[in-house]
Amino acid sequence: MERKYAWHNYDEQTLQDVMSLGDSYRQFLDNGKTERECVVQSVAVAKEAGYVDLKELIKSNTPIKAGDKIYYTHMDKSIALFNIGTDDMDLGMNILGAHIDSPRIDVKQNPQYEDSNLVFWDTHYYGGIKKYHWVAIPLAIHGVVVKTDGTRININIGDKETDPVFCITDLLPHLGQEQMQKNAAKVIEGESLDLLIGSQPVKGEEKEGVTKFINALLEKEYGFVERDLLSAELEIVPAGKARDMGFDRSMIIAYGQDDRVCAYTSLVAMLEVDKVKRTTCCLLVDKEEIGSVGATGMQSRFFENVVAEILTLMGKPNSVNVRRTLENSRMLSSDVSAGYDPLYASAFEKKNASYLGMGVVFNKFTGSRGKAGSNDANAEYMGFIRRVMEANNVTYQTAELGKVDLGGGGTIAYIMALYGMNVIDCGVAVLSMHAPWEVTSKADIYEAKRCYVAFLNAADETI
Repeated sequence: MERKYAWHNYDEQTLQDVMSLGDSYRQFLDNGKTERECVVQSVAVAKEAGYVDLKELIKSNTPIKAGDKIYYTHMDKSIALFNIGTDDMDLGMNILGAHIDSPRIDVKQNPQYEDSNLVFWDTHYYGGIKKYHWVAIPLAIHGVVVKTDGTRININIGDKETDPVFCITDLLPHLGQEQMQKNAAKVIEGESLDLLIGSQPVKGEEKEGVTKFINALLEKEYGFVERDLLSAELEIVPAGKARDMGFDRSMIIAYGQDDRVCAYTSLVAMLEVDKVKRTTCCLLVDKEEIGSVGATGMQSRFFENVVAEILTLMGKPNSVNVRRTLENSRMLSSDVSAGYDPLYASAFEKKNASYLGMGVVFNKFTGSRGKAGSNDANAEYMGFIRRVMEANNVTYQTAELGKVDLGGGGTIAYIMALYGMNVIDCGVAVLSMHAPWEVTSKADIYEAKRCYVAFLNAADETI
């Protein structure tokens, strides 16, 4: 089946729009290397677009009506935005759902130790990574430290030009003969991903002199002591900014594009759509990379609770209304797909792979091998999606995540489908997915945004 390059459809003005969206997306990535930082940015632009905090409406018992724009943050790690339509909400919503966590390395609660006049922080990796990717590259530390008095200290060290950076060391090849005999999963062990943070001792101190120097510096420069790491969330991420890639600047290389490329385009689409007939919703959630667990993951009840709160302020407090609203909703699970890489062609089935520059990607199913853990959207919903895309001239493609016995992956789609709603995965093709630096096409980013706008506006079309 013939595929079309999105680039072929663009005139000079559209090309400027493509590049402009890419520029603003890079800024979002630079300022949002953690889920907390993404929520902060999302709240700021939502407020600027006229969205109000649902928590304030609940506190004042303010009725909600058509035309209201509302946001709700959950534990500063997830956010839901709603644009209330003129149709009854229990007729269903159009939902975009992406995740804002990304594979990374986390600092353990009791991490610090000194060995041979070097001080390290012990770590535990988060999500599916190739551990050898993370050694011998500049790393930054982002997150929060919460003291016993409740004071929260925001940490962002390593991304300003004047900041120090950190690294996980590797063995030199001259001494690495035994290491190089190991398979890729064992070349670097999980317990060896320790972050080097300092080497200068306190003058005259022979025993743990470097530890004492580091501890004094942490208290002076950053306002916390070693014991405060017990109540900290510190994420180790690649240091450096998102960059245009290629002589033609047609791509972006950056950390965290899975899944912030879909989160950003979903957010932009949500804010671009104004008056709607069918209520629209944008969900940006945490913990997808480790199974959508925890209080801020999609498996928690926070989204269902938020919908219940909104319906209550609309005069529909009955739980039946909540169930009807969710079941009658339809969703794009905004998540990335594996872009075809000719250097690793044996991992893909070319007819059913996604390609950079050929538009937004629909994955009818994900899961692994025999579609295990998959949502698997029905044919009627896929027909509806095609109709909406083609009516709006959106360049799109369909794909699977690799060969049948090789591929697989999970999204939040199957979780939302538990409510009985129609869901399909839809996002941007990515090269080097889950590596410290991932690659996307600016054309695909632009088409994803256009796709999400078209979907949010699809009110009268039936499935």
